[in-house]
Amino acid sequence: MFKLDYLNSHLSSGYSSLYTGRTLQLAGYSLIGLFLPIYLLIAFGQKIEQVFYFFIVSDILYIFFLPWGAQLLNKIGLRRSLRISVFLFSGFYISLMLLETNFSVFLSLALMTVVLGRVFFWLPFHTDLARFTDVTNRGKAIGLLSATYIFLGVVMPIISGFIISRYGYNLVFILVVTLYLCSFVPFLTLPSTHEKFSWSYLETIRQFFAKKNRKLVLSNMANGAENDIAVIIWPIFIWQMFKGDFFAVGIISSLIILVAIVLQLFVGNYIDIHDKRKMMHWGSLLYAAGWFAKVFVFTPWQIFIVGTYHNFTGIFKDTPFETLNYELLADKGHFVDEFTIIKEMAIWLGKALILLLSIFVVVNFGLNWTFALAALASLLINLF
Repeated sequence: MFKLDYLNSHLSSGYSSLYTGRTLQLAGYSLIGLFLPIYLLIAFGQKIEQVFYFFIVSDILYIFFLPWGAQLLNKIGLRRSLRISVFLFSGFYISLMLLETNFSVFLSLALMTVVLGRVFFWLPFHTDLARFTDVTNRGKAIGLLSATYIFLGVVMPIISGFIISRYGYNLVFILVVTLYLCSFVPFLTLPSTHEKFSWSYLETIRQFFAKKNRKLVLSNMANGAENDIAVIIWPIFIWQMFKGDFFAVGIISSLIILVAIVLQLFVGNYIDIHDKRKMMHWGSLLYAAGWFAKVFVFTPWQIFIVGTYHNFTGIFKDTPFETLNYELLADKGHFVDEFTIIKEMAIWLGKALILLLSIFVVVNFGLNWTFALAALASLLINLF
């Protein structure tokens, strides 16, 4: 596999394989991601709390099975696990596509495949990303992944918005599954990484609540919480604002993201030579202000202005935060997969808790006030 040469830094062949496979997956996710919460909202008969419950259940099941899954990965290996996850995620999107044929059966299959897909994917992915990068280029490597996601976020929502408005969701799901299956090919070229998960299930729980890991856990819980508001509630809010116009939702979302592409590449280079914590601190403050501003958004023009500002400031929060996370994991040596488990459990626990709180907020105050919860979560990542 070729080596990437990005901003005068040679990135390893292992990273190149991981990047290529993940990019294909991100292309698929970018096609459906914005519209998936909306699809579920329609499938659940416009009952938004049911959408939240779907994600809450999947998050809690993932947390429950993750330590067990790590033990299983000892037997099948990280590379094989990544490859298996490709088919599990594909099964998830196929199950969603078939919801109308038998709602309860395919909803159950969707939950099962997405939970197992996360178990088989995220631990090997984070472990390999920490292994295939080093302190001199980790910010660039993560910046490149983030910039790729941002670029796809400009193009794909317009395409999917057009397809859904013209042909419906099924064609989008077929394209998503095709892209995910294609990611199997670059994952075949991944170098072998020898990591063995050594904690028992109970030891994992003990380490999760250990005082020495409290900052890691709380900051990642906050980051997961904020992220769920962004990927689940914000798209539904925009869709309702545009009165169900899928194409308009795709266009406005793409325009909002467009301004951040070049900036993401710049920040990925910048944080390797500047104080990551200071950048994350100021970035989280500015980003939290964007969430508070979203509480008072009432027009499409305001969505564009506030959304553009928010994506710009998010660069200065997310990239240094993720870089610090991977640096911490890389510093753990042979315990990199154990601490990856703790990080993952924290992220998804934060997601589940924020959605539980959001049910109360939506019922009593309105959907827009969930953005205040996201603002508070953004500030809490500074506990790292």
